[in-house]
Amino acid sequence: MPITPKKITLFTFFKLPSVYWLGIRVKSISETTCTAKVKHRWINQNPFKSLFWAVQGMAAELSTGAMVMSCIEDSDQNISMLVVNNKATFLKKATGSITFTCNDGKVIKQAIKDTITSGIGKTCWMKSEGINEDGTLVSIFEFEWTVKVKS
Repeated sequence: MPITPKKITLFTFFKLPSVYWLGIRVKSISETTCTAKVKHRWINQNPFKSLFWAVQGMAAELSTGAMVMSCIEDSDQNISMLVVNNKATFLKKATGSITFTCNDGKVIKQAIKDTITSGIGKTCWMKSEGINEDGTLVSIFEFEWTVKVKS
C-alpha cells in the first residue's frame, strides 16, 4: 500500500509528535520527489522571530525520510534506515510558509536496490531545499542516509 501524505501525518502524530505539533506536514510524495511544508508560528520561532533552525531541519529531514520510507515499502524487504550525517546552509531569514523539496528519489531507490543485491549497508546523500512564499531559497539541508537489509 503506497505511503501518502495523510498516512505520514498520522505516523508523525503517533511516532514523531513534535513534528506534528510544530505543524510540519508532507504535502506531496512521489517516486522521485517529496515536499514538506511548515509555517512560521509562535511555537516554532527563535528569539529573532523567524523559523527556528531545528524546525527547518525537521521539515527538511521529513521530505527526505518520507521518500526513504516509501522506497523501503515498495521494495517489500525488511530494511533499516538511519541518518548518519547532515549538513545545513542558511541563506535568508525563514518567515512565512517554507516548503522543503527533495528530488532524490532515484538516489535512494538505487541505494536500496544495491543493499538488497549485495546484502551490505549502503549510504547516500539526499538534499532538501527550503523555499519561502516569494520563491526565495532560505536554507539547504543534506542528509546522509544509510540503508541495510535486516537479517
